[in-house]
Amino acid sequence: MSKPPARMESDSGLMTLPRKPARSDDVDPRADVSRPGRRRRRRLIASAVLLSVAGLLANAAAVGRQSAEATGTSILPLDGGNVHVRQDGPRDAPALVLIHGFGGSTRWWDPLVPTLARSHRVIRIDLLGHGRSAKPAGRGYEIPEQGRRVGAALDRLGVKHAIVVGHSTGGSVATALAEQRRDLVTALALVNTGPRLDAFVAQGLGGRLMSAPVVGHLLWRFRTDSLIRQVMSTGFSRPGYEIPQQLVDDAHGTTYYAYTATSQAADDYLMQRPLPERLTAVGRPLLVIFGKEDRRWRSSSADDYRAVPGARVELLPGVGHSPMLEDPALTAAPLLTFTATHSPGTDSTKE
Repeated sequence: MSKPPARMESDSGLMTLPRKPARSDDVDPRADVSRPGRRRRRRLIASAVLLSVAGLLANAAAVGRQSAEATGTSILPLDGGNVHVRQDGPRDAPALVLIHGFGGSTRWWDPLVPTLARSHRVIRIDLLGHGRSAKPAGRGYEIPEQGRRVGAALDRLGVKHAIVVGHSTGGSVATALAEQRRDLVTALALVNTGPRLDAFVAQGLGGRLMSAPVVGHLLWRFRTDSLIRQVMSTGFSRPGYEIPQQLVDDAHGTTYYAYTATSQAADDYLMQRPLPERLTAVGRPLLVIFGKEDRRWRSSSADDYRAVPGARVELLPGVGHSPMLEDPALTAAPLLTFTATHSPGTDSTKE
């Protein structure tokens, strides 16, 4: 090995010679042992950190790309993904369409259906990405597109006219459907649907973490019944109410892509134009039902809908964001009065 050249300049500008190597008795005898050991430990720690980060990113990518096919027997084949449909009541009765909210499914209407089905053909549809409908990792989650697909499903069922009821984000989908298909929608009822984005209260800690980059993907992969119930908890305010297991089971079946895409689509729709403005332009009879104890949308914002000509606003005491689950009878009363007044009449149908 060649000898290293002398350094030509010092800080003073004079030439200096290289320092003489220290004598062996000047060197700490532990140095040669401890320093390589510390380096190895640092390399191992760094490698572990890099592997963990790589694993998290790989997990995020995998969770973000997940998709799922429609399941069950009552499936309608539609472009972009098949949808699950449930029907109750006489097929020749006036059609009443129930659209669930963000993260929900047809089961969110279960307690209300027996009462409504006595006088209506009750049709429930799992939106794309929800319940037993398909959950593609792609387009189709925009609110106008969701509305279009509900209209296509009703066409397949032979429904010519219907009253459409939407819960929360489902109310936005119902509004979009009415904007596109005034021939189909004879009246609308919105249940705890926020009229504008700034009426939103807040997400709980679980909801905020679920939407966070990387962390949300990881939580989604390992989400438990307990975590899902925590995220859902702000949807209910009635003291002592217990979230049914079937709602938790449906949430387990949702993909992270469908969850985040629907959330963004709902925000975009409200940001573009508040619902009262849209509904005024639609010009259909409107009922607004709002639980006064809603912890997701300020119940006072229900007054915004009074700007819609002829709108009827009902505030329900003692219940929160999901009154049809928290108190079905209390929710059914104004809804049945409204449907009796604005029933589309006997409908020609086909199976």
